[in-house]
Amino acid sequence: MNAEPVVRVHELSKSYNQGRVQAVRGVSLDVSPGAFLALAGPSGSGKTTLLNLIGALDVPDEGEVTVAGGRLAELSEKQRTRLRRQRIGFVFQQFNLVPVLTAAENVSLPLEILPGTTRESRRRAAVEMLQRVGLEGLGDRLPSQLSGGQQQRVAVARALVKNPPLVLADEPTANLDGATGIALIDLMNRMRTDQDVSFVFASHDPRVLDRVDTVVEMVDGCIRQ
Repeated sequence: MNAEPVVRVHELSKSYNQGRVQAVRGVSLDVSPGAFLALAGPSGSGKTTLLNLIGALDVPDEGEVTVAGGRLAELSEKQRTRLRRQRIGFVFQQFNLVPVLTAAENVSLPLEILPGTTRESRRRAAVEMLQRVGLEGLGDRLPSQLSGGQQQRVAVARALVKNPPLVLADEPTANLDGATGIALIDLMNRMRTDQDVSFVFASHDPRVLDRVDTVVEMVDGCIRQ
């Protein structure tokens, strides 16, 4: 019996500027548990919009999104926020680390809203996750004291520390040099197996597209068949 998709998108559409810009048009897509999948396409193809719709960061005009068994259209804004915080990890192009917090404090941030955690337990989880992404001993450094590759590893650790079933990564290698970008994708692939998590990328970077299991090409808001 096949496992239920961690993400199911059905006939999804999204437009902006009062309908003048059709960013996503009638897209349907299933993401299996443990997937390592990239939405590929040039700027304006709709891949980031689709990623944002899957991540409950935006609301579709038409269609349906189901994430980890929850139908987003049936959730209140508060419930959607809870889903994002507890069930989805995010990795962004710009790292989005809090500059005045240490690496360990940045990683522990998603745990602060989870019930039953203490400051000490959050610190332990953050230090352990930093070790797993190759940053052992760097937990007390500020983002400004880390290289770009190290900062993005902190971002990956932050996305994974709450053990989500899904991580969404928007152009995660865009600000990294060649070798560092390859090392980051290989790290995420290992974490995919270690933590049984699905990764969905939005990227046109060959370093990403060469290493994922599935490439879904988008053109003008549609999936190329």
